[in-house]
Amino acid sequence: METDFELLASWRAGDLEAGNALVRRHFISLYVFVRSKAPDAADDLVQRIFEACVAARDRIDDERGTFKAYLFGIARRQLVYWFREQRRDRDHVDTMNDSIAQLTGSPSRIVALRQEQQTVLEALHELPLDLQIALELYYWEELTVPEVAAVLEVPEGTIKSRLHRARQLLRDRLDAAGEGDPFATFQGLRASLAIDEHKT
Repeated sequence: METDFELLASWRAGDLEAGNALVRRHFISLYVFVRSKAPDAADDLVQRIFEACVAARDRIDDERGTFKAYLFGIARRQLVYWFREQRRDRDHVDTMNDSIAQLTGSPSRIVALRQEQQTVLEALHELPLDLQIALELYYWEELTVPEVAAVLEVPEGTIKSRLHRARQLLRDRLDAAGEGDPFATFQGLRASLAIDEHKT
């Protein structure tokens, strides 16, 4: 199987199927990433992310990390732009203090989720956005600490402390809600979020 950067090289050389293969390879991951934060805008945001990737394809290089980390960096920026569009004070989105619950004004509901998964999603939505992103990228997408640091544009040591803080905050919220094994439910949530929303 060709690597992401081999597909990228072919895409740059004019092979449209290589570009389509890259999209197919990462579509579900990006969809889950977006749907856990902005379910009503997931389709539009994923399209924006891939459009931004197309525009930036000649600037992507393999010396700054994996293609996947680069793609999620684009995804995070597109999410922040989108949240700014939803607010009157468009210049002010503080990703280390603002949570999804604060940015959207109310909990986002995805009705197909079981109750315990809904509880986990709501707990995630109470975390500062960049802490939620760090958890999801590290545990769901299995990005390394350096890759998560590249996405969030902070030092690796900062990611380690953010992951520790995010885990503790999530555990505290889920313990208060009576969840027995919060991280088992957290892992199960990803698969549920990957279901095509039109089937839910």
